[in-house]
Amino acid sequence: MKTKLTTLFLEFFESERASGIILLVGAITAMLIANSVYGNIFLDFWHIEIGFDLGSIHLKHSILHWVNDGLMAIFFLLIGLEIEREIYIGELSDLKNASLPLFAAAGGMVTPALIFLALNYGQSTQNGFGIPMATDIAFALGALALLGSRVPASIKIFLTAFAIVDDLGAMAVIAFFYADGFSLSYLLLAVGVYVFLLILNKLGVNSIPAYLLLGVLMWYLMLQSGIHASIAGVLLAFALPFRDGSPSSPSYKIQHFLHKPVSLMIMPIFALANTGIAISANFLQTIFTLNTIGIFSGLFIGKPLGIVLASFLAVKLRLAKLPEETGWRDLLGAGFLGGIGFTMSIFITILAFGETAISQNSKLAIILGSLASGAIGLWILSRRSPELIIEEELI
Repeated sequence: MKTKLTTLFLEFFESERASGIILLVGAITAMLIANSVYGNIFLDFWHIEIGFDLGSIHLKHSILHWVNDGLMAIFFLLIGLEIEREIYIGELSDLKNASLPLFAAAGGMVTPALIFLALNYGQSTQNGFGIPMATDIAFALGALALLGSRVPASIKIFLTAFAIVDDLGAMAVIAFFYADGFSLSYLLLAVGVYVFLLILNKLGVNSIPAYLLLGVLMWYLMLQSGIHASIAGVLLAFALPFRDGSPSSPSYKIQHFLHKPVSLMIMPIFALANTGIAISANFLQTIFTLNTIGIFSGLFIGKPLGIVLASFLAVKLRLAKLPEETGWRDLLGAGFLGGIGFTMSIFITILAFGETAISQNSKLAIILGSLASGAIGLWILSRRSPELIIEEELI
């Protein structure tokens, strides 16, 4: 029996497809401008400080900081809402369906990190271990959409499910390993606000403004705590009432309201702000470092290797099963698409290295690794055939 796509999944898939295309345009635009005669003006623009300081409240930051700490919190809110939906009524709601993506995501995170650490452990760059762990769900689904009906629904669902679990894992890595200037008092206050949000949920309160205002307060307290403020977006997502997931629920309303602003505004702005990489004449001599090789290898080798190996072990141990209409070559193709890191990888790069030469070279490695992974993944999946799947199932 063929896998059927739900309306909710189709909406999500189409939104991520559009976001991936726009992200690519934004990244190319940023790199072209950064390497033009307007490059310095363009790069300096993102470091203009805006905001205000009012007593102990410090809200004056660079535009780049507002993008990465402010707008990205909204992006993480949408990701959190999508994860919540998958857990309650989507592919992750059924343990039988969720088991393979869970194993795939675990393998796809651990293996790239180990490859990176094997090359960088003990070096000043070892803090970048989280960079190749992440999958960019927008780019990955955008790439998969190029193949249209040649790819079965089961592959689309598998890629979406493990990418969502992967995003959740990346958020945990950010929260635990990339805190800066940790403050326990502010963290406890943020946790207190979150607990109050959960109480409102349990009491049946559905007022969206109340949740959003408290979410902004939690964001500020999280920002001051040293744990990246974007995590507040994920926490708010899980505090918002999901109820039965109907169009009348606060979770549904906010998720569908955010799809277009995030895809058409926030993600392109993030790409413009963070991929304006000025390539020097001797960049070939400076890019080949243990750090960049670790990032490229983690994405291009570690991701597909970890995803396929973990999936293979789970299936052989009868802890999971292959999706319908799917063979191992399909999973390998999906594994390579999982090596498209981009947004999340660049985000972690900024947390790990700040705005430094190491960060710039890391971003180049991410772009090259993502392009190579995407190209191989599309090539593998474009050559699939029903006969191949039947042969593999008989092995």
